[in-house]
Amino acid sequence: MEPTIVRLSPESTQTRLLMTRGARDLGKVILPGAAHAHPRAASTLLEGLSLFLGERLCVVLCVDERSTSCELDLLDGLGYGARSLFYDVGVAARLSRRGPRSARRLRLPAGDFRDLRRVTLEETR
Repeated sequence: MEPTIVRLSPESTQTRLLMTRGARDLGKVILPGAAHAHPRAASTLLEGLSLFLGERLCVVLCVDERSTSCELDLLDGLGYGARSLFYDVGVAARLSRRGPRSARRLRLPAGDFRDLRRVTLEETR
């Protein structure tokens, strides 16, 4: 069975979450920015998803120069991904979006997740 991969992209105004198993999407969510969330919100969400699916999750924290990843409290004191019984976090650099052209291609009501799809599990190791 393929692992469930959860890609999290913390941004100033929103936090995008893309959950996949192989090529199949299990869920897409756009949450408010991490600055407005409880400090344990991200870890509690991941624990709940892990319990619901009955497996340990592979979490990829997708960051760039504008990310607010420290507000999600998924990094240890040295900036490496946190580990728990429910999930293992890796950190991957996300490619910056390219100007207004990518905004015109936005067709999904839930938002554009193409940059998160490009992040693979191998990049986090």
